[in-house]
Parts: sequence; structure tokens; C-alpha cells
Amino acid sequence: MSDVAAIERLVQKRIELKKEISKVIIGQEEVVDQILLSIFSGGHALLVGVPGLAKTLMVNTISQALGLDFKRIQFTPDLMPSDILGSEILDENRQFKFIKGPIFSNIILADEINRTPPKTQAALLEAMQERAVTIAGQHYKLSLPYFVLATQNPIEQEGTYPLPEAQLDRFMFAIKLDYPTYDEEVQVVKSTTSDEKVTVNPLFSAQEIIDFQQLIRRIPVTDNVIEYAVSLVSKTRPNNPLSNDFVKNYLDWGAGPRASQNLILAAKANAAFNGKFSPDIEDVKAVATGILRHRIIKNYKADAEGITEEVIVSKLL
Repeated sequence: MSDVAAIERLVQKRIELKKEISKVIIGQEEVVDQILLSIFSGGHALLVGVPGLAKTLMVNTISQALGLDFKRIQFTPDLMPSDILGSEILDENRQFKFIKGPIFSNIILADEINRTPPKTQAALLEAMQERAVTIAGQHYKLSLPYFVLATQNPIEQEGTYPLPEAQLDRFMFAIKLDYPTYDEEVQVVKSTTSDEKVTVNPLFSAQEIIDFQQLIRRIPVTDNVIEYAVSLVSKTRPNNPLSNDFVKNYLDWGAGPRASQNLILAAKANAAFNGKFSPDIEDVKAVATGILRHRIIKNYKADAEGITEEVIVSKLL
């Protein structure tokens, strides 16, 4: 199949996928779009929102519609790295045998990732970056496609450990979930308080998703789009000559080169989802907030004046 035909097929499959997901998830269009962009670009996503907004249900529904294995890890203050990765035990022949942990799956839901101490959060780092884990000196490859979708409660809540910058940077998108609108909430209550059973049909095979990921990487990008993405990221750095006074006043740190890479990959995926054969500057702008919001660090002045990361990104755009 040619790349042009493959992009047309991806557009069609995405429409079917969204229809399948909407059987269970009401509203939250933008959130679902960003999770799908992240998955088809081969990235990971962080969902930020208060408890009770159906974050777990959303991830479960998406993994069913994609036809992938799904494991949920509930992060708690006493969770150990071996609870995630797995551990070695002595079998009846007194030989060491490795028992795989829940990280060996296609989609991992790291639920409330900031409720566990940094030592355990770090257990995910190698898996997210290398798609492999090292346990007791043995190297284990994880099965592809592989995505980590983590949920996080707002930092102000009791008993949370903020994620280190290095770990936040591993997430392609940080996606904010808001409360549903009045009409959506009425629909949610109607559908969840009856005995109606909904079946989500799997639409993809694992190999198909890998093929689409490779297709998105092959999409050509013009130099001016790459230059726009890199200059946008450069402008988030307060000590950069390109940055304006607004950034210098309100930011301590800007985004690193991984942000530029992710902007281009996500712009390619966004273009493909919309049936375009090459991304333009509008595609970069469409994905910029989700990719930059967790990579810029505000100073106390921004906090005091109530200036959010979204405001800063929109000023840069």
C-alpha cells in the first residue's frame, strides 16, 4: 500500500475509532484526540485532573478499541519498584525464575503516579525511553506497541510527590481534564445508572498500529515548519536571546530539545489524522499547548499573579 493510500486509511480508521470510544466516553473530544496523537506518534501521555473524571475508564476504553493488552498499576505510597517490574523467585527446583510484573503489557495505566515516592516513579523511566527493562542484570524487551498513560491528581492535593522534571519530560503530552459540561454530565449520569451494557469492538491489530506509527515518521516536513517548532521551543528559555520580556519575567526554565522533536512528531500525526500529507505551522500550533505545558517551569511571580502555563504558551503562539 502506498503512503498516500495508508494516510487515507488512517483517516477512516480514526473516525471509526472515535465512534467506538464515544459509545462509552461522553464529550472530552480534545482529550481523546491528544491521547490518540500521542499513541500514533509513539509517545506517552500524562492526564492531569481531579479524581472522578473517568480517566481510568477512558484509558481502558481506548485500549479495548485499539485491540491492545491493558494493565493498570495503582500507585500508592508503599509501592515498590519490583511491584511494577516483577521479581525473581526460587522455584521448586531451587532455580531462580523471573515473574513478570504488570509493566509487561501494551498499554500501562499508571494511576495516580504522583502518589508514590520518586524511587518507584523512576522504575518507569527506562521502560518509557528504551521500551525495555533491566532486572537483576537481565535485559528484557517490552512488547510493541508500548504506551504509558499516567494519571496525576493536581499537585495541591494531600499526599502527592511532584514528578521530577526528567520524568515529566518523558511524557509527550500533558493533557488537562476538565469537568464535563452540564449536558454532558446529564448524559453521563443517564448512561451509567442504567443496566445497559456497551461493547467496545477492537479495530486494530498491534502490527497495524506499529505500521501507522512508522508511516507517521515517514511523513516529510519542510524546513520552515521545523524552524518554527525549534524557535517556539527556544523562546521558552528565559536566557535565550529569542525570548521576550514576558518569558523572562515569568519563567525559571524552558523546554529542552525533546520538546522540539515531540512538536514535529505530533504535528505529523495531526496532519495525517486530517488527511494531509505534510504538516504545516498550523499543525505545530494545534499540538503546542499539550507538549509544552509540563516542560516550562514558572517562577514565584507567575504563581503570585495567577499566570498559568497555558497563558504563557498562548502568548508565545
